[in-house]
Amino acid sequence: MGSNDEDDSGSIVVINDYEDSQPATPPMEQPMVVGAAAAQAPIISSYNDKIRPLLDVIDRLRLLNVMKEGIQLPTIVVVGDQSSGKSSVLESLAGVNLPRSQGICTRVPLIIRLQNHARPRPELYLEYNGKMVPVEEPQIATAINIATDEVAGSGKSISDIPLTLVVRKDGVPDLTMVDLPGITRVPVHGQPDNIYEQIRDIIMQYITPKESIILNVLSATVDFSTCESIRMSQQVDKNGERTLAVVTKVDRAPEGLADKVTADDVNIGLGYVCVRNRIGDESYEEARKEEARLFETNAHLSCIDKSIVGVHVLAEKLVQIQANAIAKCLPEIVKNISAKLDANVSELEKMPKALTSIADATQAMMRIIQAAKESLKKLLWRGEFEEYPEDNTKHGTARFVEMLNRFSDELHNCEESNLSKDFLTEEIKGLEEAKGIELPNFLPSEAFLRIFRRKVERISYLPIKFTEKCWDYIDNVVLSVLTRHLEMYYHLKVSAKGAAHNLVQKLREQSINRVKEIVEMEKLTAYTCNPDYMMEWNELMKQQEHFINQISGTNMCLRPCSVNLEGFGEIQVEHLRQHSNVSILQQAFGLKMRMVAYWKIFKELMGPDGHGIEMMLVESPAVVAKREKLKNSIKVLKESKDSVAKIMDRIVVYDAYLV
Repeated sequence: MGSNDEDDSGSIVVINDYEDSQPATPPMEQPMVVGAAAAQAPIISSYNDKIRPLLDVIDRLRLLNVMKEGIQLPTIVVVGDQSSGKSSVLESLAGVNLPRSQGICTRVPLIIRLQNHARPRPELYLEYNGKMVPVEEPQIATAINIATDEVAGSGKSISDIPLTLVVRKDGVPDLTMVDLPGITRVPVHGQPDNIYEQIRDIIMQYITPKESIILNVLSATVDFSTCESIRMSQQVDKNGERTLAVVTKVDRAPEGLADKVTADDVNIGLGYVCVRNRIGDESYEEARKEEARLFETNAHLSCIDKSIVGVHVLAEKLVQIQANAIAKCLPEIVKNISAKLDANVSELEKMPKALTSIADATQAMMRIIQAAKESLKKLLWRGEFEEYPEDNTKHGTARFVEMLNRFSDELHNCEESNLSKDFLTEEIKGLEEAKGIELPNFLPSEAFLRIFRRKVERISYLPIKFTEKCWDYIDNVVLSVLTRHLEMYYHLKVSAKGAAHNLVQKLREQSINRVKEIVEMEKLTAYTCNPDYMMEWNELMKQQEHFINQISGTNMCLRPCSVNLEGFGEIQVEHLRQHSNVSILQQAFGLKMRMVAYWKIFKELMGPDGHGIEMMLVESPAVVAKREKLKNSIKVLKESKDSVAKIMDRIVVYDAYLV
């Protein structure tokens, strides 16, 4: 591919602009620059000073895991088929040794952060599982293998949990890249049968975002169109607008390579770079010298345009493409961070406040119960359905009418409602059975009662069945409403639903018993009424007379300082004697007993000493996790926003520099 072809790509134009800004080199001396000078000089020039601040911001955002918040960052993603030379390319860029082995040597995404600095001693460390591990340069491969085993497990399985390798070294380009597992279709011993699908999913996760730059590593020994990495990248970047190809192993198949990279049958929009990687025990300096010699002397390779050969060219292109992508995406990143931050803050504000005391818990509980009570009144009493406009099953009054209509139909259609069937047969039989001494022309009351009772008995199952259906419906509505109002408080939801269900079942039983009593009253022409509340209140009121007498007795010597009441214990009463009006004391005692009767029932939900409320208001693990996730997300987004804000003014300077 010639230099004129490169001018067709926006990113490549920037590269040419950068090259044009450097001191001019006479045309005849150009090969020497590519050869000897390039072999001796650092991979990339001091141009890093202009790019480093931009890359630092993106690295900071990546360290904050802002991508978990849905904020995509410009990322160079390195992909390639197994044994394509992918690791060797990264070694040449980083100047360090990476793990090598037969089969898959990269089992987790490896984020490689290269930072050029002039200190004589390199600084290298690994970041994974929340820790930072310093590494000596000769032990990098071993340290990466150990970290990989910790993340992905020993063996040959893979994981999508990334490691980060930071390399601060003189002469390396300022780049951040993500090395992904090499693509293989056939699992080897120890690998899962779906190893291809696992690798494919990881690769697609990284290359799908439009912000990703795809560095596709291809072996010169194969037909590019058959490479699986090409097929995957074309799925997300059909025109190759964000794909750069690196051709390795050029020394093994030099013939026809110039035509392959010039023809570009696989749509590589950012162009090709042909490289020779380090072989055997070569030092990186020796490898670069040999690379320069190969592209100058090989009959097939020397005809390839010098602007697309060599590791140093690859480094320059990657730095330029990365810088352009960051400058282009940064305003959108700022916008997305702000939008996500505002949304999370708004969502957090809508969540109920965390409760820190029994008083807070009690107040919140009463507020929730009152809201649930109001919802039930609307649904079951007033016929207001705005809270459940689409859920007809919650429209209580309408459903009650339906059930009542069905009950009426069943009554009218039952056998006892057929007045013409066996006309007078039962009445005659009843009169015969009731014969006895009686006044003439007086209907025996016993005959009437016997017939009436039998008829009532035969239809008595219908009102009971109707009552059971009504209470089953009420139980479902009550539990559904409570679930909605108590969703944020798991323990309270469980306890309240249990208490509500028990209460509904108790009322259900009372209601059914009441219906049975009504049926019996129809038989006996009498009725009774026995609600729990009145029973409790009447029981408590039995102590009223004794209590009042102890306070207002006329004998000053016999009036005690305290009175023992069942259910209360010893009560100090001296302060009550200032009230001479016995009627007031009686009314107060009655009011107190009503409150006690009410709270005795309510305590079933509260638990002893109010601790039941505190326990029930403990939030569910899901809500706690969501609150913490939102807090952490907001913290990350705020830090990200601050980091980006500090660099935004540099974009203007950078743009001016490019021009």
